This record gives sequence, C-alpha cells and structure tokens, in this order.
Amino acid sequence: MIDQPRLPARRLLPAGLIVGALVLAGCDRNPLIVRRSSCPAVAVAAHVGDVTLFRGGDPDMANLDAVATITNVRDVCTETASQFVSRISFDVVARRTDTAQARTLVLPVFAAVIQAGTIIDAKRITSVSVNFAAGQERAVASATLDAGVSRTAAAVPAEIMARINRDRRPGDIDAATDPMADPEVRAAIKAASFEVLLGFQIDEKALAYNVAK
Repeated sequence: MIDQPRLPARRLLPAGLIVGALVLAGCDRNPLIVRRSSCPAVAVAAHVGDVTLFRGGDPDMANLDAVATITNVRDVCTETASQFVSRISFDVVARRTDTAQARTLVLPVFAAVIQAGTIIDAKRITSVSVNFAAGQERAVASATLDAGVSRTAAAVPAEIMARINRDRRPGDIDAATDPMADPEVRAAIKAASFEVLLGFQIDEKALAYNVAK
C-alpha cells in the first residue's frame, strides 16, 4: 500500500493565493473592473517533483538505482455545468544506473486540488510507466490527469464582487483604498481560490530525503 505523505505547505500558500488573484481587465469603459478566472493554476508541489530510488532502499549514492523528475507541465481548463475541469499533461524524465537489461519503471503520480492555499479538496493518483530499452540510460514518458473544481465553490459571492467593483469617485473617503485591504473581501477571495499540485506519491522516507538534499 502506498503511503500518503502530507503535502508540503511551503509551496501551497503563494500558488493558492495566486489562483484566485484579481487581474485588471483591459476594458475601455472601466479599466478597473475586476475579472477573475475560476480555472485553477497548476504547479508541481515542493519536494515531490522528483524521486530518487535506491537499491535495497538505503539512501546511499553507491546504491543509486534511478532518478525521475516531473517536467513540461501543461493544462487545458474547460467548463461543464457543475465544474471547471483541468486536463493536465506532463512528462516524467527518468535516468537509471544499470542499463544492461530492458526495464519498465512504474511511478505513482498524484494531482491534488488545493482550496484556500492549504486544504486538500481532492486527490487523484495515476501510475506512469517509463520504458527503458536495453542499454538505454534515459527515458521519457508522458501522462495526463484530470482535476475538477466545483463551480459553486470557486464562485466569489456576488456581494463581495459588487463591493470590489463598485464605482469610486475622486473625493470619496475610500476612493484610493484597495478593496483587498478589507479582511472580509480577502477571506472570500481566498476561500474561492483553487490550484492543482502535481507530485510523485512517495513515502515519508523518500520525502525526508528530498527535503534534506
């Protein structure tokens, strides 16, 4: 059974906040009207974007077996009646030390939907098979994962959006005040913010090795 290590929080906060960040649209009538994308951003989680395998399980470079890395991450977001669905494509690049025989290296990879920067809303795991021919040191495999975000959960309440986009006239007390300075607005935006993090599904020992190296 594959262990379920806790996702490192170090990379969750910045990306999670960016997902629901406000962007200024190039609107001719009002350039300050805020447009917000509900499609989650996609990134590789800290410390689990690569995995190092050792013969015998001992983290000794003399026993190095193979190293694999997640790279070339792409995503396409589509909308359904109930969800924003991201189809995530990525490559796994692997190298091995013993090239004598043909080999298939099977590596579990997860996609976790993160809400508000730290909450794991959903998680999917797939197996990526990297095939080495006899004598081949480096090989690449491509894979895809789907991740869905509820349209309801990703929606900022209309009252909050109205507060952000309301007309402000020169001379108004809060004309120059950033709406995001309001704690209630920040909390609503954060709660509706999602991202998808990719990584290798590794055990605590492998995670500790990645953190320490």
